[in-house]
Amino acid sequence: MSNSEHVLILSDFNAEMMAGLMSNDVESPAVSAKTGGFGQVSSVLVNSGHPAWEDKTAAIVWTHPESVSQVFVRAKLMESVDHAEALREVDKFCDEIEAASSRVQTMLVTTWSLPDRSRGYGMLDFRQNLGIRSLLASMNQRLAERLGSHPGIFLLDSSPWLSASGAYDPKMWYLAKVPFSKDVFKAAVKDVKAALRGMKGLARKVVICDLDDTLWGGIVGEVGWENLRLGGHDPIGEALVDFQKQLKALTRRGVILAIVSKNTEEIALEAIESHPEMVLRKADFAGWRINWTDKAQNIADLMKELNLGINSAVFLDDNPVERARVAEALPEVLVVDMPKDKMLYPQTLAQLDCFDTPTLSEEDRKRAEMYQLERERRAAQQQADDVGSMDEWLHSLEMSVQIEPLQEANQQRIGQLLNKTNQMNLSTRRMSESELVEWASAPNRGLWGFRVADKFGDAGLTGIASCEIDGETAEIVDFILSCRVMGRRVEETMVHHVVGFASQNGVKKIKARYQPTAKNAPCLKFWRQSGFEELENETFAWDCSNPYPQHEAIELKILEATETIPGK
Repeated sequence: MSNSEHVLILSDFNAEMMAGLMSNDVESPAVSAKTGGFGQVSSVLVNSGHPAWEDKTAAIVWTHPESVSQVFVRAKLMESVDHAEALREVDKFCDEIEAASSRVQTMLVTTWSLPDRSRGYGMLDFRQNLGIRSLLASMNQRLAERLGSHPGIFLLDSSPWLSASGAYDPKMWYLAKVPFSKDVFKAAVKDVKAALRGMKGLARKVVICDLDDTLWGGIVGEVGWENLRLGGHDPIGEALVDFQKQLKALTRRGVILAIVSKNTEEIALEAIESHPEMVLRKADFAGWRINWTDKAQNIADLMKELNLGINSAVFLDDNPVERARVAEALPEVLVVDMPKDKMLYPQTLAQLDCFDTPTLSEEDRKRAEMYQLERERRAAQQQADDVGSMDEWLHSLEMSVQIEPLQEANQQRIGQLLNKTNQMNLSTRRMSESELVEWASAPNRGLWGFRVADKFGDAGLTGIASCEIDGETAEIVDFILSCRVMGRRVEETMVHHVVGFASQNGVKKIKARYQPTAKNAPCLKFWRQSGFEELENETFAWDCSNPYPQHEAIELKILEATETIPGK
C-alpha cells in the first residue's frame, strides 16, 4: 500500500475495529490505519517524538467529552458546575490539537455527542448553565470557534453516525472498551474517506442530469412542457422542485451542472426556460448534449468540452438501462443508483459524499457563472473559426492577466489550485497552505497567482507559477492553470513573467522539469510547443538573454503586494 494514506486514530476507546474497517474499505483513497493505543490521546498529542506519528499523513481524534473535561464528568452526575471552566478545558484540548496538527497534512476531529437515551435533566437539559446538553453544545461551539478556521484541521459531525438505534453498545464497552456498533464505525469511515478524497483533490466537480423523469416528471416530447409534473399540489412535482433546489445549492459549493438527455433540443430548452416551476434555467448549466445519441458518448464529449476529467463527473438518470450503459462504458463516472420513488430524489442527492472540499473560495461560488460565460466564449470562438483566425478571436476577447504575489488575500485560493489542478500542472506537488507560505518565503524563490478576465467577465485567480533561483540558473517549480482558461495564451503570459523575473535576477538559463502523471499530458503538450528547448527526461530550457514573447492581445497588469503573510 505504498500509495495509501497512512492514518493515525487517536481515541479514548478501543478503535481497532475502525482501523480494520478503514484499512479494508474499497472506496478511494486506499488507507493504512493504525491506532495510537487505548486512552492515549493526550499523551500522543503532546509528544511530537511519539512513534505513532511516524510516516502518518492524516490523524483522527475521536474522544468522549468526559475524557476532555472533568467539569463535564461532574455535570453528568448532576453536580452544580461552572460551565466556563469546562470551556477552559476545551481550550487546553484545542491547544494540544493545534500543536500536533503540524505533524500531519490533515487532522480530523470529531464533535461530541450524547447517547440518545441519556435524558440528563429532561425538559431542562438545554437550560443555560444547568443542562448537560446545554453544556455539551457550548463545548462543541468552543471546539468549532478554536479549530474551525485552522487550514489543516477539520471537524467531523459525529451525531449522524450515532443517530441510529443501537449505535451505542454498553455491553461491548464494559467487555472490550468498544462503545459503538459496527455500523457507527462504517458511517465514520465513510465520512473520513470523503474528507481524505477532498484533501487529495478528488472531489467530483460536475453533475450531469437527465431531463425526462429526472429533473421533471413526464416526457416533455410527448406531453408538452405545460403538462410536466413539477411543483404544484403534486407530491412528485413538489419533490422534484426540492431536487432542483438542491442541485442549485451545489453550484454555490463550486459544483457545475450539465445535461445529457435523449430529447429534441429545442423542445427541452423551451421547457427549461418556460415552465414556471423550474428552479434551474439554461444559465445554470455549463453545457449540454440534448440529442438522440448514446449517452455515454455524449458524456465523454461534454466532459472534453468542459476540459474536465471523466472522473470529475456524477451522472443522474432515472433509467436503469442508461445508468448501466454509462457505468460500463465510463467506469470513472460516478453513476448514482437513483431510487424508483422520485420523492426520495432529494434525500439521495443530499447523502452523496463526493463533493467534499477542504476550502471554498469566491471563485468556487462563482464557478457556475464562469462556465456560463465560457459557453459564450466558445460561441464567439466558433464564429471566429468560421470567419477569422485564432488571433482575431483572442483580440476580440479583450483579455487581461493580472499578476499577484502570494499574500494573505489570495493564499487560500492559490493553495486550492495547487492541490486540485491536475491537467495543466507541471510538477503536481501538493502542499498545505502553511507549507506553501513557508516554501515561498525563501529569498531565492518567487511565487505568483494569475487572475484572468475578458469582455465576458472575470474568470478569477486561475493560474500559479513559481520558480527557484540557484546562482545563474533557475527552475520553474510550479506551473498550474485551470482548464477553464487553457489555450488562450495565458500559459505564454505566465512563462513571459517568470522568465522576466529570472532574467532580472541574473539568471542565464531557466528550466522546467515535467513530472508525468495520469492526467497532466496537456501540460507536456504545452511545453513541447512553448519554444523552450527540449532536453532529456522531458526537461525544457530557455536562454534568459532572450525575452520570452508575450501575446499582444493580452493586457498584462502587475499587482504589488498590499498585505504581508507570515515569513514574507
